[in-house]
Amino acid sequence: MMQNLSVKVAVIGAGAAGLMCAIEAGKKGHEVTLYDHAKNVGEKIRISGGGRCNFTNKHCSSENFISNNKHFCKSPLSRYPAENFISLVEKHKIPYHEKHPERKTGQLFCDGRSQEIIDMLIHECRDVGVQFYLDTTIESVTHNDPKMTLKIKGKNYDFDKVVIATGGPSIPKMGASDFGYKIAHQFGHNIIHTEPALVPLTFTDETLNFTKNLSGVSIDSVLIRSKTNQFNDDLLFTHRGLSGPAILQISSYWTAGETLTVNLLPDIDLLSDLKQAKLDNPKMKLPKILSRYLPARYVDALFDLVMEESDKKKNIADYADKKFQVLVDHIQAWKIKPNGSEGYRKAEVTRGGVDTNKINNKTFESKLVSGLYFIGEVVDVTGHLGGHNFQWAWASGFCCGQEI
Repeated sequence: MMQNLSVKVAVIGAGAAGLMCAIEAGKKGHEVTLYDHAKNVGEKIRISGGGRCNFTNKHCSSENFISNNKHFCKSPLSRYPAENFISLVEKHKIPYHEKHPERKTGQLFCDGRSQEIIDMLIHECRDVGVQFYLDTTIESVTHNDPKMTLKIKGKNYDFDKVVIATGGPSIPKMGASDFGYKIAHQFGHNIIHTEPALVPLTFTDETLNFTKNLSGVSIDSVLIRSKTNQFNDDLLFTHRGLSGPAILQISSYWTAGETLTVNLLPDIDLLSDLKQAKLDNPKMKLPKILSRYLPARYVDALFDLVMEESDKKKNIADYADKKFQVLVDHIQAWKIKPNGSEGYRKAEVTRGGVDTNKINNKTFESKLVSGLYFIGEVVDVTGHLGGHNFQWAWASGFCCGQEI
């Protein structure tokens, strides 16, 4: 059987997808060069998960992604599922844990630092001879069939294959840019409209006036709904309004002008519980009863908003049921209207990107230009919060590297 001839491969972008692609291409004996304009590899990996790297999700599937082409990610995710990356982590003896195992979130984090994942990937790259060129600017990418040419510091370098793994413009302080989109557009690819995703939302004064004294308060497992989707996750009150996983998740689906509905207690029938408490403990104070379910600071702020000052001193037996309903509506059908987001500066990922209809989902090669590939966040595949975007990076990088 003939052996595959070694080819010269340039991977532009030393993030999660680029590193994985370089590893797999290197394993095939190819001459792989990995470029990045940052001084260090894997900067987004380093800051992810609060510095502990939510490196994958055990339950990751195509249902956890947004794309104009819903089917594009199915094959890559099945070819390189989460278990494969978990095996790599275990091979390097990196301890990890699942966040909220009782909720079966599937979110896996390092016990230690994110740097362990970066070191693992660098080690794998070194083992197969990948060459790193960091702090390096690619001035241009051209196609001189059958070669791809990179211009660096005024000099041209020819490659058989060029992989674009530069991500999107989210978190510009990490060096993120729209470089990948420019290259795609240059070669005739359509770019699906891009916008910040998994991003804190900003709010109207009406919401801020209620939340301003609640900074630091968190509520576990709230249900938040937009017109097109809903998520059950944690909510955090901040000096800017509302944040936390629930807000980040819904931000990928929120559209300007849309009102969101929040249920702070999705698993109970609060109105029935209050009516029963009125019968069982008629002399109890209502704030004390509500504090069984919700943080006391939140309960105090809620009473200041919707009740009279004298209501705090009443026994629960003194309330009409319609008063209960006012509280319940605010707690379990709270309407909030964001007025924007904090933009790419705080977005974890970018929604949209290079249109997948002109990318081969087995090889990730452009259907328009032979020898040009697009992987990871730069393409129009955006994951939910919780390790899904990393799994997409690993899967797309792996599949591309395998097929080069």
